[in-house]
Amino acid sequence: MKPTYHYATVTKALDNLNEDGFTYDFNLHEEDIIKNPHRYQVKHVYRYEGNSDPADEAVVYGIKSSSGKKGVFVAGYSANSSGAAIVLSKLCIEDNSGSCKL
Repeated sequence: MKPTYHYATVTKALDNLNEDGFTYDFNLHEEDIIKNPHRYQVKHVYRYEGNSDPADEAVVYGIKSSSGKKGVFVAGYSANSSGAAIVLSKLCIEDNSGSCKL
């Protein structure tokens, strides 16, 4: 997997991904991720666990579409996670050699 950076907050991770060109908000278009998962590749994953409140738990995905669009998808941990979050958790994550790790 590519180098992983740990940020203190979800906001900091989003800011740094934005600086790296991950500017598109895939949360607004999660239906396409569900219908066409083959068009997306996970480039970065950041997991956050709340110290005392499960509502503070989240996963930040930096993803790239086959059209070249780079953006983020933020999902909470819960029994009712979005369908796109479930799909993204199963997608290929590219490692340093360009191979996919599941």
